Amino acid sequence: MEQTQLASLNVHGLRPGGMAAVLICLAVMSNLASAASSAAPDLKEVQSNYGKLPLSFEANQGQTDARVEFLARGLGYTLFLAPTESVLHLKTPENNEAVLRMQMVGANPSPRILGQEALPGRVNYMIGQNPAEWLTNIPTYGEVAYEGVYPGVDLVYYGNQKQLEYDFVLAPGADPRQIKLTFRGANKIEVSPAGELVLRMANGIIRVYKRVLIYQEIDGARKPIGGGYVLKAGQTIGFQVAAYDATLPLIIHPALVYSAGQSRWGNIALDPRGPAYLTGESKSPDFPDAGAPQPIPRGGIYGGEVFIAKLNRQGSALVYSTYLGGSEGEFGSSIAVDPRGQAVVTGVTDSPDFPTKNAVQPVFGGGIDVFASSSDAFVTQLSADGSALNYSTYLGGKWTDEGRSIAVDQLGRAYVTGATDSPNFPTRNALQPAVRSYRTSDAFVAQFTANGALRYSTYLGGSGTDWGTDIAVDPRGQAYVAGGTESAGDFPIKNAVQPTFGGKEFDAFVAKLSADGRTLRYSTYLGGNEDDFGTGIAADPRGQATVTGYTYSTDFPTKNTVQPVCDGPGGDVGETFVAQLSADGSALNYSTCLREE
Repeated sequence: MEQTQLASLNVHGLRPGGMAAVLICLAVMSNLASAASSAAPDLKEVQSNYGKLPLSFEANQGQTDARVEFLARGLGYTLFLAPTESVLHLKTPENNEAVLRMQMVGANPSPRILGQEALPGRVNYMIGQNPAEWLTNIPTYGEVAYEGVYPGVDLVYYGNQKQLEYDFVLAPGADPRQIKLTFRGANKIEVSPAGELVLRMANGIIRVYKRVLIYQEIDGARKPIGGGYVLKAGQTIGFQVAAYDATLPLIIHPALVYSAGQSRWGNIALDPRGPAYLTGESKSPDFPDAGAPQPIPRGGIYGGEVFIAKLNRQGSALVYSTYLGGSEGEFGSSIAVDPRGQAVVTGVTDSPDFPTKNAVQPVFGGGIDVFASSSDAFVTQLSADGSALNYSTYLGGKWTDEGRSIAVDQLGRAYVTGATDSPNFPTRNALQPAVRSYRTSDAFVAQFTANGALRYSTYLGGSGTDWGTDIAVDPRGQAYVAGGTESAGDFPIKNAVQPTFGGKEFDAFVAKLSADGRTLRYSTYLGGNEDDFGTGIAADPRGQATVTGYTYSTDFPTKNTVQPVCDGPGGDVGETFVAQLSADGSALNYSTCLREE
């Protein structure tokens, strides 16, 4: 899975900063909201486990160019394995991209290529709206072996999400001097004094191969053999090997040290039974043409596909990876799991051919107007094994609509919030049936039944910019929404602990809807004299909402505090807050800022 990104909170003019503490709070809130057991992994553990997973090599069954036999996606790279070359599409934290092609000089042009170490995970591609073109249950492997690349020499690829590794395995008597490598895409190749192979690439990208490890297995123990990289004429790389026992196999092991690109996670959901579910964006597996120094990006704002993955209870293996998308781009911003172990995802799509099934809105609502191209939210439920759509629908009008958070109740009903500036956003049984202002966004709240029917959908906002960031649901089916608003005088307010807008530009808001979506139980501003944003929310069985976010205000409303006062901004960095509201929303049980140390 290449280059996943945390769904940005820096939207509609939000200032960056304070994110680390907010994410910690969001992890806590996620555990509360999902009622995850103490045995279930937390957010950081899931991310850490994911980075340690073995590389998953997919057999090419039509998901990429026919020249490719296998492909693998790591954090920040995609690897394509073809008979005559391996191709790395790289992306750095600075968002630079490059393509590195490793070819073996004088090698067998048609080696036998085999997947080895079969993995339990399966990969699914549901791209476009024609189910006949979808690819499902593609097998995966922990290793790929090229047999006979040179006489007596095999090549085996393996690794994990953060590091690609491969071995040249020489049979007794095979000559290591046969092995010669070229790297197309590298402007300069050097062997450092420390014995590392340094590849200087386009856009300032530098890749480093660690000092090569050469060894033999003797009596069950690994015996190191001296040697290293040798730079030959024409920027070709070979290997120098010291004396060794030629009657035994020899292993030559380079390892690429790669600094992964920025994680493009949208959200992680934790199942109380143990498995973890992830969503975000993954670039499509387009094989770079040899004549193109840089990959050609997909269309659309997002430029990738929705990526959904399920990890096993131990976090040691993928159960499935599923990719959803159309001809443009999309992003999975939030994921939840229902009582049957079925993932439900929301996000944003620019594609008029996003995959749909049993759809409330089967047709893309967006388009291009005098302002800009527009997007739709989407809501998709997968089968438990990730290989089929139970339902999938657009949710949007003619302008920009974004699904930002999703929650699921005990009956499998999905609750979605986000932002829309479309005057024709689909509504049903709405407490606010119309957008309040032209070309500024309102939050929206929608509920889908377990089979994908729309039970209610409503705007929630005033004359300024408003957006829903996170949503939770209690056992009675009442939805709780946190977000931000610049609607200073006309955001819908009811039974409010803070009925008056307090911010400079933005206040956080917290709202609770009745189970049928027709009534506000309460809705309140939450903020001080500067800008405040709600970013996460959870609901307990007593109907009390706990909300987190960040504040730039020195007079943020506090009660029963851990930290006596809110310090306000330090430069552009806000301060994290956590607050709990009473069940009727009229009082704060507690509210405190949390200073980042």
